[in-house]
Amino acid sequence: MKINLSFLGAARNVTGSKYLLEANGVKILVDCGLYQERDFRSRNWEAFPVTPHTIDAVLLTHAHVDHCGLLPKMVREGFTGKIYCTAATAEITEIMLLDSAKLQEEDAEFKKKRHQREGRRGTFPEIPLYTVDDAESVFPLLSSARYERTLEIGDGIEVSFHEAGHVLGSSIIKIVVRQGNEQRIILFSGDIGSRNKPILRDRAVFEEADYIIIESTYGDRLHEKPEDIGNSLAGFINSAHELGGNIIVPSFALERAQEILYYMNELQYENHIPPLTVFVDSPMTNSITEVFKRHPELYDENMTELMRQHKSPFDFPGLKMVRTVEESREINNAEGTNMIIAGSGMCTGGRIKHHLVANISRHESTILFVGYQAIGTLGRIIIDGAKKVRILGQEHHVRARIAQIQGFSAHADRDGLLRWLSGFKKAPRHLFVTHGESEVARSFGKFVEEKTGWKISVPEYLDEAALD
Repeated sequence: MKINLSFLGAARNVTGSKYLLEANGVKILVDCGLYQERDFRSRNWEAFPVTPHTIDAVLLTHAHVDHCGLLPKMVREGFTGKIYCTAATAEITEIMLLDSAKLQEEDAEFKKKRHQREGRRGTFPEIPLYTVDDAESVFPLLSSARYERTLEIGDGIEVSFHEAGHVLGSSIIKIVVRQGNEQRIILFSGDIGSRNKPILRDRAVFEEADYIIIESTYGDRLHEKPEDIGNSLAGFINSAHELGGNIIVPSFALERAQEILYYMNELQYENHIPPLTVFVDSPMTNSITEVFKRHPELYDENMTELMRQHKSPFDFPGLKMVRTVEESREINNAEGTNMIIAGSGMCTGGRIKHHLVANISRHESTILFVGYQAIGTLGRIIIDGAKKVRILGQEHHVRARIAQIQGFSAHADRDGLLRWLSGFKKAPRHLFVTHGESEVARSFGKFVEEKTGWKISVPEYLDEAALD
């Protein structure tokens, strides 16, 4: 067998997911993600490690920008093949890429003006990485695939998408390569969700694979139990209400925001928190929530029952979906305690920065993190205990209460990942541990090796492996 696998991203870090599989004269790129960590963002501007027009197809595991966010640049530089993904992922990818492109354009313009004012040039170019036009050029290439259906995308190469339980439409991708009388099964986990998450069905399980590429974002820790999330959230909300301050929630627009609404809906119906206004200040989140409404076939049993009882978490008393800039500014005039959910989830851009400016120096306010914060991001800097932070070009003292709920994670924890791997009835030829910070990935790899005895490695950026 002659199969080559190259690790072009998410190798000993958690963004920029990109893997190149070459077999039977076909080049397949699995994911094409944007780097978000400060230490790696320069890679977004570099030439692709493989010439885009030589790639035959792209397979998307899901629509988070660290998995799809570099597609506009790749298409602009010559890629013309199909981009395969589930229907929900295709719809959400369009929303995510448009938002990302607008942020690229806005940030470049803001940076240019600030540098001119300060009389200096920045670390990164004052031009956008890609534009809205670049993002829109991706849309005609998106090709929807159904879960569990097999697609032939090259001679002797079959692909199928399977539920990952991570975000709406997310997939574990199975690739079968046949050469003569031999075949190899290669599984890309994408991002694997925890079991019993709100809204979504549980991830698919597998019994065999020759090679597995598995994420390790939370491979060194255990999450809070799901039943504790509601209690933790209620505790922070009730404390903020007593102080009279706001609860600012940096949130990813895809899945995390909808999960928060799920819990807020439940807490209010059960009277565990006082009535309060929940502002969702994110046009992208609002658009993605509409995609959720269009795909009830992807709901789990509990969510399906809520919808049957007309208790939708996307329409409850006090919920206000904010779209315009004017409406966003008016939030600052709202009295009492309010929850403000805004993007981006790692505070790297978007409207959350303006709400942080208005609240991070207020003792009575709470900044509540409900998602992973990559090294180098503003969110991580705040979580790590900075006394001052730079936001929108100005220094701000951190006086607000800083809190975090880990249990919201859309990623399985260490034991959850091991539980998924335990479904395999025999050892794979090799397990590659990716999509985790360097120490976390190595720790998880060692943990799995001790538990299973499998052959395991933790590849570095641009490493290649021959899959024989």
